[in-house]
Amino acid sequence: MSQTVGKTRLAYARAWHLVDIGADPRALGRVASAIALTLMGKHKPIFDPSTDCGDYVVAIDCANLHTTGKKRFQKLYRTHTTRPGSLKEISMDRMMAKWGGGEVLRKAVSGMLPKNRLRKERLARLKTFEGRAHPFGENVVRVGLGGGASIADMPGVKSAFEELREGKEVAPS
Repeated sequence: MSQTVGKTRLAYARAWHLVDIGADPRALGRVASAIALTLMGKHKPIFDPSTDCGDYVVAIDCANLHTTGKKRFQKLYRTHTTRPGSLKEISMDRMMAKWGGGEVLRKAVSGMLPKNRLRKERLARLKTFEGRAHPFGENVVRVGLGGGASIADMPGVKSAFEELREGKEVAPS
């Protein structure tokens, strides 16, 4: 409701989304693009490219990341310090062994975010975990991207919507 009336605090509220990478049948790129859209806030009606209105994403079970073909063994991540002879390469398989699947997912999502001043802040809202346990259980509102419970179903938000419908002024929280 308030998202169509104006840009209020409720419209800019950040929801927490839970993505179970191990149970998701989609490949790495498909999951990463859905996460990038959520981090940018493109799923919200108030989306503006110059403002940071995206949500938090908690990705669990990143150790079971799914890729297609031989990407896991053939894809290379390269770094270079611009000095001669400083090119370093590491395969996706070695990166997953060394840093875990969360870092591979973070690099994929980072490549899909716009290259601007908001990129680091958006990427900081992506929380990755190798196992199924995570400390953000109380924060999660939506399970999966594109389904699950809505923020509008929360009791505090419902009462705010009721007051808006009745024409009362809602006190900012």
